[in-house]
Formats: sequence, structure tokens, C-alpha cells
Amino acid sequence: MSPAGSWFRHYRSNRLDRLGGAPRLRLVCFPHAGGNAQLFHGWAARLPDDVEVLAVRYPGRQDRLHEPFPESMDVLADAVAAALEPWLDRPLALFGHSMGASVAYETALRLEARYGVTPRRLMVSGRSAPHRAKVSGLHERDDDTLIAGVRRLGDLGSEVYDIPELRELLLPALRADYRLIEGYRPERPSPVGAPITAYLGDSDPGCVLEDVIAWSDLTSAGQFALRTYPGDHFYLAGQEAELIDDIIKDLEELSP
Repeated sequence: MSPAGSWFRHYRSNRLDRLGGAPRLRLVCFPHAGGNAQLFHGWAARLPDDVEVLAVRYPGRQDRLHEPFPESMDVLADAVAAALEPWLDRPLALFGHSMGASVAYETALRLEARYGVTPRRLMVSGRSAPHRAKVSGLHERDDDTLIAGVRRLGDLGSEVYDIPELRELLLPALRADYRLIEGYRPERPSPVGAPITAYLGDSDPGCVLEDVIAWSDLTSAGQFALRTYPGDHFYLAGQEAELIDDIIKDLEELSP
């Protein structure tokens, strides 16, 4: 298993970095299928100084390019939860986009069961609840069909697939992620102890509103909120400032 440090890209505000202080809270961020930690590189600058970001680095891409892809959701969530153990000295909140929402949910379950740690909030973006998600079978299709399926959701850096050298480099991770998330079909998912907020682009072709609201079934805390934004599946690129403002509000609601 890879060392814990290889699993996260660590982002802190300049002020917290200068002072060398400990954060009040860590926000753990999980990218979408085919995505990477770079999606969250600007978040620390928008968050309060005492909140730091741990962006999850999935195997099989960037500087983990030569590591094998996780074979299942269980393997991936087990590894992330174990890698978080050294960071449990401060409260955590989890944010996941698309595939990352399901990984964040499964990680939250493991943090509770194995370490007795309940995240302050589970924040799920652009993803139907696990028991309501539809399976497209895209991971079994040819390369062009897989890429077209991703582009149907929205355009976030998909032009890289038009460059043959980058396409060859990046497509295996995209296919592996789709294989993982399409193989993840829990029939009776367990509730987490954390409150849940769901975030959604109002034109997201990959999510049905009722299936996103079904995340409310998966919290035993009795607290669920839904927030929507203009945009498609990748609304968070164009609405980053608004999204982070709302994340801050959601976290402040839970402050002691």
C-alpha cells in the first residue's frame, strides 16, 4: 500500500502557512472520474485561514501514474480512510464531486466504523445517491464513445482527449474510474452519522433531482440540505466562489 503522504495534496492558506499554526478543520476533497487533485488547488485561498484542504490523489495519474488503479470502491475507500489516520487530530469535513461523492461517502462510513470519527459534514456534488445511481456501461464501450459520454456531461478540460499523446496517457485512468463507479451498486447503503449537503448544477444531464435528494436517506443526523447552481455537471468550475461561500456557511452552522 502506498504511504499516507502520497494520497493527498496539501493546500493551506498563506497566513496559516506563515504562522505554522494548526488548522481548526481539514476539508478532504475527492475528484470526479478521470479527475485529479488539481481541481481543488484554488480552494484554500477562498476558505477561512484556519481551514486547510487535503485533495485526494487517486492512483494511476499524475505523479502516481505508474501505480495500479483500485479494482473496486471497497479497495479505494479502505485505502483513503487508512491514509487519513494521521490527519485525525483535527475535525474533518468531506467534499466529493461526481464519483468522488461516492468515495467520500464510503470513506465517511469507514472513518466512523474503524476510528470512531464522524466527519463534521459530508458534502456530495453532482452525484445521485448510491442506491439511486444509474449505470451507463460506458466503461465497456470504445474510446470514442466513452469520451463522448463524458463530454455530454459538460466540458471541463476534455480538449486534452483531442491530443493523441495526452489521450493515450489519460484515457486509462478515465476508463478505470468509470469501471469502478459503475461496479459500485450497494442495494442497502448504511447511513452516516454526519449531516449531508448535496450540491448540483441545475442543468446537469447526469443527475435526476429526486435521485440527488435521496442522499437524505443516508444521514442519521437528521440534517440534509440541497443547494443548486447554474451550470452542467461541472458547474463547480464556473461557480467556484459561490460554491465555496456556501461550503463555508454549511461548516459554520456546525461550529461549536
